[in-house]
Amino acid sequence: MLWLIGHTSIIGVTVLRLSLLRGCWEQTNLLNTEFSYIYDCSTKTLKTEVMSKFSFPHKSIGVAVIQDTKGQILIDRRPNKGLMAGLWEFPGGKVEPGETVEECIKREIKEELGIEIEVGKHLITIEHTYTQFHVTLTVHYCSHLRGVPQPLECDEIRWVSLAEIDQFSFPDANTQIITALRQG
Repeated sequence: MLWLIGHTSIIGVTVLRLSLLRGCWEQTNLLNTEFSYIYDCSTKTLKTEVMSKFSFPHKSIGVAVIQDTKGQILIDRRPNKGLMAGLWEFPGGKVEPGETVEECIKREIKEELGIEIEVGKHLITIEHTYTQFHVTLTVHYCSHLRGVPQPLECDEIRWVSLAEIDQFSFPDANTQIITALRQG
């Protein structure tokens, strides 16, 4: 028999806990809990069980690195309200249920910028945890096919070279995209 005898609190971590009613382990998304101290009666040992998967909300995001024929990259500036207000980013958005990342990128770019693109080669996948949520950014190179980009759901858009991109402030996770672009 195992008994849960205590825990140490640390915000935002998923733990394993003992369900005394069902007599089995269950994974529980508990904020403020990281370590559970368990006494195993059969071996007479004190065990510490830890899970490191974050219990924050998770967002799966499709991201486009849209390049024009001159090699410039299209970036947009987030609205001046809400999370990450006013920061620049690579366009994209949340993957909807039943949608592939490539379908998401095409849809989001049409909705946000009013243009058609071709989704190309995968560049990088980034896992990043902010203070309020966890994101998976799946980034693809994209080619601009038709239309004139317009800031439909953002405050501003710009075509920039990789040499100019450091002049713009990006969310933390987006900096890894810039690093990947520089590596080729």
